[in-house]
Amino acid sequence: MRVAVVGSSGYIASYLIERFATIEEVDSVLKIGRSSDSDCILDLNRPEEFDYRVLNLVDYVVFTAAVSGPDKCANEYEECWRINVTGTQYFIERALKMGRHVLFFSSDAVYGDIPGHIYSEESATEAETPYGRMKKAIEDAFKENALFKAIRLSYVVSEKDKFLSYCLKCVSNNEKAEIFHPFYRNCVMLSEVGDIVYWLMKHWDEFPHTFLNACGEEFVSRVRMADELNRIMNDRLQYTIVSPKEEFYRNRPKYTQMESLYLNNIFEKKSFTVRFQKELEGYVNAE
Repeated sequence: MRVAVVGSSGYIASYLIERFATIEEVDSVLKIGRSSDSDCILDLNRPEEFDYRVLNLVDYVVFTAAVSGPDKCANEYEECWRINVTGTQYFIERALKMGRHVLFFSSDAVYGDIPGHIYSEESATEAETPYGRMKKAIEDAFKENALFKAIRLSYVVSEKDKFLSYCLKCVSNNEKAEIFHPFYRNCVMLSEVGDIVYWLMKHWDEFPHTFLNACGEEFVSRVRMADELNRIMNDRLQYTIVSPKEEFYRNRPKYTQMESLYLNNIFEKKSFTVRFQKELEGYVNAE
């Protein structure tokens, strides 16, 4: 199994590259991105300049590259569209024509924001935010191609995600964290994302669906995450709950509740508490 990771310096991609290095069935990993430590440089503003012959060396392309900041996608819409849609579509189209399997990292943002609705893989995608519309555009462009699949991510939790790294920094500096509430997602752990990616690559043809929701069963707030962090860090995180201004929610809904019709057939059910503790076990032990 030969894998290319596009967007190789990103938060999730960096983890996947480390994870692939531990898997015996993965023979090689090709890092494609903009950073100097990439094996191949790709600028999605100019995807036509990339040497696509290198894709002859791989079987799977894991495409994680994107401008993912919801506010940036709204405020710099045309620039972000060039990267997240125009450039991304060009690259994926070339990869598919070469017969590569492409696993695209999408988002729960493709669904929209119907109050009280729980979105599954079968739900209509009616993205309302700029970021969501960009992800939906790529899904729609390739959803009929059997070599294309997309993982729709809920919030991805680890000690390196933006929220927990902020909380851990507050602990280290003995500062009080400000936690926005309400803000709920069906969080997925970073290690679980690695499990899902590997499973899909091994069972590509057995899993006939184009989309897979990467999410947990419990609908979790940031306050719950902070409390779970305190459970394993002896209440060292001090925080205050803040109601953000409405501008905060303009590009990221308060609630996006997602479920998977298929994940329960792949992985064992576990509570958020157990999953969270397992995810941070290495960090806590290293302290």
